[in-house]
Amino acid sequence: MNNIVALPVLLPLLGAGVSLALRGRPLAQRFVSISFLSAVVVIAAYLMWTTDQHGPQVLWVGAWPQPLGIVLVADRLSALMLLVSSTVTLIVVIFSIGQGVADRDEATPITIYYPTYLILAAGIANAFLAGDLFNLFVGFEVLLFASYVLLTLGGTGERIRAGTTYVVVSLLSSLLFLVSIAVIYAATGTINLAQLAQRIADLNPSVSLVLQLLLLTVFAIKAAVFPMSAWLPDSYPTAPAPVTAVFAGLLTKVGIYAIIRTQTLLFPHSPLSGLLMWAALLTMLVGILGAVSQSDIKRMLSFTLVSHIGYMVFGVALGTEEGYAGAIFYVVHHIAIQSALFLIAGLIDRVGGSTSVLKLGGLAAISPLLGLLFFAGIMNLGGIPPFSGFLGKVALMRAGIDFGTPLAVVRVVAGVVTSLLTLYALAKAWTQAFWRSPNRAVVRAVATAEDLDIYHLADHNDYELERRDVSEAESETEDRPRRRALPRSMVAAASVMVALSMALTVLAGPLYSYSARAAHDLLKQTPYAEAVLKGPPS
Repeated sequence: MNNIVALPVLLPLLGAGVSLALRGRPLAQRFVSISFLSAVVVIAAYLMWTTDQHGPQVLWVGAWPQPLGIVLVADRLSALMLLVSSTVTLIVVIFSIGQGVADRDEATPITIYYPTYLILAAGIANAFLAGDLFNLFVGFEVLLFASYVLLTLGGTGERIRAGTTYVVVSLLSSLLFLVSIAVIYAATGTINLAQLAQRIADLNPSVSLVLQLLLLTVFAIKAAVFPMSAWLPDSYPTAPAPVTAVFAGLLTKVGIYAIIRTQTLLFPHSPLSGLLMWAALLTMLVGILGAVSQSDIKRMLSFTLVSHIGYMVFGVALGTEEGYAGAIFYVVHHIAIQSALFLIAGLIDRVGGSTSVLKLGGLAAISPLLGLLFFAGIMNLGGIPPFSGFLGKVALMRAGIDFGTPLAVVRVVAGVVTSLLTLYALAKAWTQAFWRSPNRAVVRAVATAEDLDIYHLADHNDYELERRDVSEAESETEDRPRRRALPRSMVAAASVMVALSMALTVLAGPLYSYSARAAHDLLKQTPYAEAVLKGPPS
């Protein structure tokens, strides 16, 4: 029965092969993508229930003797991450299908888009289920390959430059990861996580500290923890909206997952909690100050993404059961809300022709639903009660206050300030984009839209718009992006993502209880190690 653990990795890979074989048949590729990702969601839900009821599920791949072979492990934490990530990838692919149909796939070479997207999903699943460091490295490399292709779709100069930065940083972190694996194997004779949990405790403390620093550096780059976060705001905003949404929601969280897994399993009594606390504090403050200074919604969201990574690192730095429970809950919340907001940013770009608040205005008249979705998203991300963002922050702050050190208290205060600045930055963008009267830049951006009467949006007293202004605008904006209609499937997918983030508020009690049980298992260590090392391979 444990063979089901491999399906979240195998099914997307199989789907990628089938989708590639169906090149030139977009309808079939779309059906295959939705079908295989839906199956992964169902399997992830089953694994989450099974691990909660019966403990970790382990699969040794092939007939290799333990612990030399590849092992896949699903416990409470990995099953939860798998369910959330597979749900997000399914919703985002539906959004991208709606966008492709509406645009007739002009900007996306779908022959490679859907297979690459499925490979990305397989890499994410493999990273969550990996039971040894080298398989975790393989998961990261699959992510790197697929994400670079998706990031540079369309081949524009801006995307190629952003993709180059992304791939250089990723390759450097991958090289460092390989060095870390080699050093760990030399010191312990294994890279199996369960065995490492037993052997690292016997090492000289200075050697153990070096190993911990190596792994933390690698995963901090992947998770965009300050000061290794500068690559993210320049890389994500240039990609297509669906790609940016899945990147922002999931890829950095794989790095956070790896930090949580290795810190609890390999270094449970970490001497680096103070360093992690400072990293969390600086990540929050630097990220949110960057967000406040931005005028482009996508870049603003990218900086808030960096900033809120600090909340999760703070939970890890505390090293307590309450801290880890709060961090796990916040990871789930942030995956949902960050993906939702980037999808909404894609809709704003589509209807307004830009994501710069300097060029936007009056969008509430064009699409009230879009304004409502964006408002709900920023309230949640900003931590306004009773949304899940507020509940996650309260859990982390309570854990910090219970921890009691002056640095933890300072970090709690910084968390409150960060939350308020997040709300300020995004609320300002929402007000400017949706509620202010459109200025001449907005008129020029939308003047060529056939289905939009700009005159009922403009303030005639302020701008004295006349027909000749529109003619001039048309001649000046031949190269500007045209405002396009919002397909129902795209709006529906974004609405479902926002609804999912709202549902976390309703389900906060059961979800936090599950997170607390997952945190208990992580700190206890024995359930994971015993499940992996007992008995013959399945």
